[in-house]
Amino acid sequence: MGLEVKDLMINYGTDPVIQELDLQIPEGKITVLVGSNGCGKSTILRAMARLLKPAAGAVLLDGQAIAQLPSKQIAKRLSILPQGPSAPEGLTVYQLVKQGRYPHQSWLKQWSAEDEVQVQNALQATQLEAFADRPVDSLSGGQRQRAWISMTLAQGTEMILLDEPTTYLDMTHQIEILDLLFDLNEREGRTIVMVLHDLNLACRYAHHMVAVYDKRIYAQGKPEEIMTAETVEKVFQLRCQVIPDPLYGTPMFIPHGKGRKMDAVRQRVFV
Repeated sequence: MGLEVKDLMINYGTDPVIQELDLQIPEGKITVLVGSNGCGKSTILRAMARLLKPAAGAVLLDGQAIAQLPSKQIAKRLSILPQGPSAPEGLTVYQLVKQGRYPHQSWLKQWSAEDEVQVQNALQATQLEAFADRPVDSLSGGQRQRAWISMTLAQGTEMILLDEPTTYLDMTHQIEILDLLFDLNEREGRTIVMVLHDLNLACRYAHHMVAVYDKRIYAQGKPEEIMTAETVEKVFQLRCQVIPDPLYGTPMFIPHGKGRKMDAVRQRVFV
């Protein structure tokens, strides 16, 4: 049954941010939430992880209201990586990744061989074995983000929620992180839910997209079915041309606006 949102309403103070929202997250797929700044994408993600209390409606995990479930039970099924996480100064990559095993610890069950295996597997999956003893704050932006993702992998959950995992990263590191998440989905069937800003990358990696507008879901479905010029103009107030991505065939958006045009001869050379 997976993760489901029913008739969700979230307020900040007395102001509604999300209203009457219904959403079913496809299991074993990559779902990407898109929308303009302040539309409520991150709010939805935080509500699904029980970090925000709804004013009405419910988030269901396998048919049970997530608000009624014990925290450790949720943490064994679902992990979330918030935007811009920070680690204590001097904390090593290995020590950070170990934190992902916290839901599996108890007074009767301390650190085990299985915990160590999960940590080493997470380091290997994110190609961080050589950085295990390095302080997290000494890493590059892409390496640091991989370390946080490694922690969520060590948690061993079937579902991973990530809030803008590529923010502030250059193009190389953005692709590195998204390729890593894509491989996790392909290889292990993990359900991944992300908030992304880059529409072209969102369409390339997502199986399912959710466009949020005016406190509600404006459209959801396969990127090639819902991400049209009309959708972008409505959701982002931006006119654009949609063409197939030359490498993957997914929707690619060329925004209208001002810019310098090359002459015809230079265009032919460039192509």
